[in-house]
Amino acid sequence: MELTNQIHPTPKQIKTLIKEYPKGQSVVMINILRYKAKTGNGAETGEAAYARYGQNVLPFMKKVGARLLWRGDVKHTVIGVANNQPHVVLLVEYPSVEKFIEMTSNPDYLKAAADRTLGLEYGGLMASTTIYKGA
Repeated sequence: MELTNQIHPTPKQIKTLIKEYPKGQSVVMINILRYKAKTGNGAETGEAAYARYGQNVLPFMKKVGARLLWRGDVKHTVIGVANNQPHVVLLVEYPSVEKFIEMTSNPDYLKAAADRTLGLEYGGLMASTTIYKGA
């Protein structure tokens, strides 16, 4: 998987998600994130900018019924190439793709998302269905 310089989905990727993901089914978004060392103005780290985004996005997530399932800091790549390994992996569950699109197309969310763009070197995002939740 090549994640370099990918932060935003293309219009084609969004259209495919809407068309092909099962309607009304919950979706877990797997976020694979690598922070910039410094933001564009050099005044803060990418991690700090992304943390601000994380705080500001919480009300939008709550409004659509989304929740953070898990967050982990990547410490070591065991299988695969370790060059430019991600810093963080997040799992966020949304009630449906429709709710994800509702949130991410909200003009106020888009303003808050500027900090996501500011802070990330790359931000992979994969939509997944839940097959097993564990005991």
